Amino acid sequence: MTSGDLTGFVTPGRGRGILDVLGHGYLLRLLIRKGTATRYRNSVLGWTWSYVKPAAQFFIYYFVMGVVLQFHRDVENFAVYLFAGVVAINLFNEAFGNATSSIVDNRALVRKIYLPRELFPIASIIIAFIHFLPQVAILLLACILLGWTPTLLTLGAFLLGLLIVLMMSLGLGLFFGALNVRYRDAQNFVEIIRMLSTWASPVLYTITMVQASLPEWAFRLYMLNPLTTSVELFHFAFWAPTTSAADFADTLAPSIGTDILTSVGIGVVLIIIGQLVFRRFERSFAQDL
Repeated sequence: MTSGDLTGFVTPGRGRGILDVLGHGYLLRLLIRKGTATRYRNSVLGWTWSYVKPAAQFFIYYFVMGVVLQFHRDVENFAVYLFAGVVAINLFNEAFGNATSSIVDNRALVRKIYLPRELFPIASIIIAFIHFLPQVAILLLACILLGWTPTLLTLGAFLLGLLIVLMMSLGLGLFFGALNVRYRDAQNFVEIIRMLSTWASPVLYTITMVQASLPEWAFRLYMLNPLTTSVELFHFAFWAPTTSAADFADTLAPSIGTDILTSVGIGVVLIIIGQLVFRRFERSFAQDL
């Protein structure tokens, strides 16, 4: 008995990981549409919550840090400084959290049919990005009222900061999303990371305060956090041009070039590790769910 031509066939249930998502654009769009449509289903305010929740968070932080602790005296346009950092961290927290729970939340699809499982965390990150846009719109409006004008440098800083946040979200989301299917304790680690993200980056305080408080080796260790670099890039893109600084490039950390390369490198490594772990655990997703 001769064997048939198996050219073009692949091992069932195995694919090329993230690369397979590129060939399933229609399914990706369906997941994104489903996620955005159901987010505020049966909600009175609907998409208005995308404005209300970050606004409430901002006012709480501003009251504590600006009014009570009087940080606004030392930081020009402190409200813009604060909101630029909050916007960046909110994107990471939502994208990371959504990606972690994406497989469990879509257990019905995972158990019934085969499709690239990476579609779920990637779709959840894109949904988080869509909900990030209204916050950026508010930030832009505030900056424009304060005299902000876009330049190639500031737009480049924004895109770099955005890229680092999304890379971190994807790498960590793949890693913890896979672990969360088998070990639900992973969700607790994710909540701890999300809680620390605001305090481990210069959102509620300035980078100069950290540099003045830590020895050089500890400050360099602090700067290894890619979220620190992304928040600083958001500050450079939105807050710094609204200040009276003659050269607002001076508002960045002296080693920002090295920090950007390091952060992008860490993001790439996290995506590779996350993909490897995801592919290792995805074989038993249907069984574990």
